[in-house]
Amino acid sequence: MESESKKVIRVGSRKSELALIQTNFVIDSLKKIYPDKAFTIVSMTTLGDRVLNVSLPKIGEKSLFTKDLEDALRNNSVDFVVHSLKDLPTTLPDGLAIGAVFEREDPRDALVLREDFKDYTLATLPEGSVIGTSSLRRTAQLRGSYPQLRVADVRGNLNTRLTKLNSGDQYAALLLASAGLHRMGWADKISKVLPCAEMKYAVGQGALAVECRADDAALLGLLAPFSHPETYCRILAERSFLKTLGGGCSAPVGVSTTLKPLDAQFQLSITGAVWSLDGSIKLDHTLKQTFVQIKRTQKHKLSPTEEQECKKIKISDDANKTVPPEIISNVISDKIGNCSDVSLNEEFHADKRIFCGLTANVSVPIEVIIKCDNLGKDLANALIEKGALDVMKVTQDLIRNSTVAKTS
Repeated sequence: MESESKKVIRVGSRKSELALIQTNFVIDSLKKIYPDKAFTIVSMTTLGDRVLNVSLPKIGEKSLFTKDLEDALRNNSVDFVVHSLKDLPTTLPDGLAIGAVFEREDPRDALVLREDFKDYTLATLPEGSVIGTSSLRRTAQLRGSYPQLRVADVRGNLNTRLTKLNSGDQYAALLLASAGLHRMGWADKISKVLPCAEMKYAVGQGALAVECRADDAALLGLLAPFSHPETYCRILAERSFLKTLGGGCSAPVGVSTTLKPLDAQFQLSITGAVWSLDGSIKLDHTLKQTFVQIKRTQKHKLSPTEEQECKKIKISDDANKTVPPEIISNVISDKIGNCSDVSLNEEFHADKRIFCGLTANVSVPIEVIIKCDNLGKDLANALIEKGALDVMKVTQDLIRNSTVAKTS
């Protein structure tokens, strides 16, 4: 990349406080391993930041929070950009790829109640109470489970939305991503983290993605050690599901995934669901895939973490179960064998395949990657057989018609 000779890597970011916190987290992680590298942040606003008087689905763009950043990547104004993965479409512009997905935070949604409703729950809030969200997925689930409540659109960054909650009486509560609140240091504002059985989350929610040019081998090599294997497997299945289904912001689609030990193997489970906008129709399905091993090591020479016998990895959102990583760290794919870290990099540079925008993760055997990709496709096809496309089309037509009516 051009800026490498100057040892300055230009990092694109949205201007919001949360976006800058996330970008600085990624930069700080890289600095620990590459202390000779210098970074500069190039911040910008996106279409989703600029248009605040229209609900997200009605704006009609698939890349509301990413297009401006991706344009900067494509014209070489920045070297990589940091995204909340849930904002990234499952198909990226030509020439771009996700070089790393950092370890996922809690992907579940959080209920944030206004101060005078702190002792309430969604089930006990007074009839007619207004819940603020800009998400069709949350809206449909709320309407289906709590028809006595009203749902109203709320736009703006986290600061703006929380100010709207506490500065008036329009909203009794907000539904927000738990991960964002934690990253802002506002975990104390969470009234309840909603379990997956009550509220399926968005594809990729809770994970940070680093997007760069697909032909930037040097930068891809720097990023590769930071792509978290467990997170990668889960979000690849989720993105494959959404890509095959053809959803996104224009339809209520949600998921939940877990990766757990099963006897001497490991099992990836994914549940996907589609709702009608009023929540009266829900189609869901669960599939599971078992792997002999999901390789957490062998590590890169410049790996950001050291394996220790006492180190644990998170394996589920709704449980505090952990599994020692040494159990999943010993089997190396046939292509790599027992070779050195150099072999990992050689395989990385040899395999140029892209999976739903994701480069191949060098810490995960390619056969596991392919199975995760296929698992998402199979889940989508199972829902399509149940009539998911018809349910989604009704919602998309409603949104399209309401947009036309407002502009006519």
